[in-house]
Amino acid sequence: MSAVLRTVNRVLVGLAGLILLAVGGAVLAVGFDAPAPSWWVHQGPHDVLLSTAERTRWREAGWWWPVVIAALAVLLLLALWWLVAVVRRRRLTEVLVDTGDGEGATLRGRALETVLAQEADRVDGVEWAGARLTGRRDAPAARVRLVLAPHVDPGTALHDLTAQALTHARESAHLASLPAEVHLQGVKHRAERVS
Repeated sequence: MSAVLRTVNRVLVGLAGLILLAVGGAVLAVGFDAPAPSWWVHQGPHDVLLSTAERTRWREAGWWWPVVIAALAVLLLLALWWLVAVVRRRRLTEVLVDTGDGEGATLRGRALETVLAQEADRVDGVEWAGARLTGRRDAPAARVRLVLAPHVDPGTALHDLTAQALTHARESAHLASLPAEVHLQGVKHRAERVS
């Protein structure tokens, strides 16, 4: 998610939170018999949200309930779309490869992820490796997760990953740089008995 979208998202979530907090606080205050302004929906703790007259006002109009249901459905779909957009982690689908002739080519992101993970898995002492590409198609970044055997020095594994798998991926895709975020984790094992 870009910085602008992240900022807009935070501002909108903050505004929605403030509005909901203000409305909820006002309803709670009126429920505890605090004085309410004349324009407020509720006037006291025993007041209902919709009176009988307000609920039956549009009963004869055949268009009212379909419009209300359609508007609520659109709001629900927009909220679900926003939730998916916020929760989903962006994965790079393709990488732009400079072929040297001015044209360029595209490489599937999953293919580069698979090769990067397989090469990282071949590093001495790595039990399991996973890779994911993020960023832009002309400036990708890698997130690599390594599960290391108990005897492996993490610094050596990180150096080997950088010198072998990441360098090979960067050079094969003709990228100027391939920044990487590497998460190292040790494999779970029993404590060794020392005698």
